[in-house]
Formats: sequence, C-alpha cells, structure tokens
Amino acid sequence: MEIGRGKLTPAERQRATTYLAETRERWLSTVRGLSPAQLQYKPAPDRWSVAECLEHIIIVEGFLIARIETMLQQAPDSTTPTMRDDDMLRWVVNRETRVKGPERLMPTARWPHHQLLPEFEAARKRSAEFAANFQGELRQHTFPHPIFGPCDCYQWLLFLGAHGERHRLQAKEVMADSGFPRAAAAV
Repeated sequence: MEIGRGKLTPAERQRATTYLAETRERWLSTVRGLSPAQLQYKPAPDRWSVAECLEHIIIVEGFLIARIETMLQQAPDSTTPTMRDDDMLRWVVNRETRVKGPERLMPTARWPHHQLLPEFEAARKRSAEFAANFQGELRQHTFPHPIFGPCDCYQWLLFLGAHGERHRLQAKEVMADSGFPRAAAAV
C-alpha cells in the first residue's frame, strides 16, 4: 500500500475490518480452552504468560482507540506517515526485535483469568465497529509511534490487528515451551 493522505477507500476499510476479524479469530483459537495454570505459566521470570499477553492486548487496544478518537476531534494535520501500511504491519508482527512499551500499557493482572476473553472480545468489538463505521478522514490525522514515527489513524487501526498478532505469536512461544502444562488443570 502507498503512503496516503486521501480519503479512506472502501478497500482500505475492508482491509482493516477483515484484518481485525482475522486476528481476533486467531487469538480466540489460540487461547480458548486453556486452564488457569496454562494461562498463567511463564517460561522465565522476565517473560510474559499467555494471560499477560492477552491483558496487554486489551489495554493497548482500549488506549489506542481512545487516542484515535481524540485525534479525530482535532483539525487534520499535514504530517505524512514515514512507513507504508504493509511495511508497518510486517515490522509490528515480526518478533525478532523485542520492544518494551510504556509502563501504563503493561499487564498487572487487572482481570481474573475468566474475564480475559470477554474483555478481549469487548475491546476488539469496539475497534472493529469503529473501523467499519467511522466516516471521517482517518488518513488526515496522525500521531507518532515511538519507534517508526508518525502513523495516520488508519495505520493505527491496522496496528491493532498486527500488535495483537505479534503477542499471539508470543503466546504460542510460551505454549511451545517445554515447561508449559500440557494437561489442562481443573478449572
């Protein structure tokens, strides 16, 4: 995709809604049926559990949708994103480079394990509905990512799916660890 400043096309809107739906389904199929022991297993003290990965996604998704909504209430700006949509998506999903986000977006066991999926579903539903229904100029409003610079609000919607996919892959790495509880514990 080109770096754009024009009106969001129907194909771009479809891409965002489809990507959010696909990454939602992949998360659900990854974590559905995991026991509390499996959700909270950490391969090392400095690594996240599956539950922490999911909690982080919920927090970031709520934060970014609120930020997008705030930015769209302001006057359009003339900043051009520094990355193309596809390049940004590839970079976000790629797990070769570890990135530490701001403390306010880190997991802190805000929700008990049984609430994580409903919270994720609610956050993703809000994002998907926004992507499907917002009629303003998403490409005309930007705010910076700390690593790859300015992104327009459409790119931030794509980011939500890619960021979720990045951490789903992280959760799969946790589940592949030799110490991961293989038998589901009693729920």
